[in-house]
Formats: sequence, structure tokens, C-alpha cells
Amino acid sequence: MSDSQNSATRFDSAPVGALIGMNVIPSNDLGTAEVTLDVTTQHHNPMGTVHGGVIALLADTAMGVAFGRTLDADQTFGTIDLRVDFIRPVSETQLTAVGTIVKRGARVGFIRAEIHNQQQKLIATASCTCLVVPLQPDAS
Repeated sequence: MSDSQNSATRFDSAPVGALIGMNVIPSNDLGTAEVTLDVTTQHHNPMGTVHGGVIALLADTAMGVAFGRTLDADQTFGTIDLRVDFIRPVSETQLTAVGTIVKRGARVGFIRAEIHNQQQKLIATASCTCLVVPLQPDAS
């Protein structure tokens, strides 16, 4: 795998994604990402709807993958802030989060996401700010 391919896809999977059941849709589009999650009762809060943290994680993942796809091989990033606005509750469906870069500078990026259910109803919106960080050389 070349450095550019590695850089473009290295944020497409994470252990937490496997734990929760998220699926990053493969794409070569820099600055956008689509992530799906089939939600079931295991993702519920005590009220019987999807826990807000699960929705936040889905949005954060879509935005992080979108931003990560724009980084050079010698860069990583950190999230500075994350905001999620919950529009409607949801119980069992497939959720799709689409993350899109609003503005990408040399050091800071502004990203947004929308989460919809299978009926294309808006479930939540989110935004975050990310900081580009140079990778540290391997000390080993």
C-alpha cells in the first residue's frame, strides 16, 4: 500500500468502531465520509432509545474519517471540540452519518455531520474542530 493510500484510509477503522458495530463506507473522496450503524436494543439508554453517546460517537467517527482523509502520511489530528444537537429519538433502524469538511486550513479544520435514519429523517447534527498534529518519529 502506498503512503497516499495508507494516509487516505488509515482512519477508516478503529477498535471502537468494531465494538459498536460501525461501518465506514469506502471512498476516495477527500473531505467527506459516510458511516453506518445498525442500531438495536444493545445501543439503548434506559428510556429505550439510542443512547446519545452512541449518536455522538457515530457523528465523531464520520467527521474524524472525513478530516483524516485529508492528512498527509506524517500527520495525525486531535479533536478540539465536539457539539451534537439531537433532533429526534430513534430506537431500531440503520443510522447513516455523513461527515463533511466545512473549512480546512493548514492547522485547523471545521467539520460537520448529519445523521439520518433509514427513512431519511434527520436524527442529529454535529460539528467539530480538529487540530492537525505532526506524527512523532518512532522512538523504537
